[in-house]
Amino acid sequence: MPELTHSQAAVPFSITATGFCWINGQADDPQDLCSHGEVTVQAGPESVSYFCCTSAAGLRMLRTLSADRSPQDGLYGEQMLPCCGFSMYADETLKHVTISGCDSGADYSVRHQGSTVILTFENGHSCTVRMEDYSREVLHFARQIEAFYAESTPKKLPQDIAEQNGYAAFWNEWNCLIQEWNNCS
Repeated sequence: MPELTHSQAAVPFSITATGFCWINGQADDPQDLCSHGEVTVQAGPESVSYFCCTSAAGLRMLRTLSADRSPQDGLYGEQMLPCCGFSMYADETLKHVTISGCDSGADYSVRHQGSTVILTFENGHSCTVRMEDYSREVLHFARQIEAFYAESTPKKLPQDIAEQNGYAAFWNEWNCLIQEWNNCS
């Protein structure tokens, strides 16, 4: 593999999540299916921070471990750090979910290039990150979200079957992506 040029030099990467809560601001809410918190994604000198739906953000980040994603491709819905994720729509197999929310959030794109990923932020600036660093941080963020759910009381699923299926598909896809990545790394 060719060496990175100075302009492509890999930069440090981190995802910091704090203040996990449910939309009502409480540490526990058995009826809220979506976790929230303040998330900062930092790649070298570039960063984006947003109080977002961490569960939707985590799933979108897990998807980028093996696939490119840009705001223009429409593959994964809305922003990487979405304000909310109030609707989850399962596919017919319950293996994939589309999460829909409002228009607010913060975004960036992810493009794989060899053993690196190139993150492009909304300001147009790009940074190259080693895939090893990127995957470690995404998986750490996912484990934080899982721990927050595990510490909460079990969820009381809505009566609506479509909502139940959306939530089931969310965790089915999440667990599949985690397992897929663990088998590859």
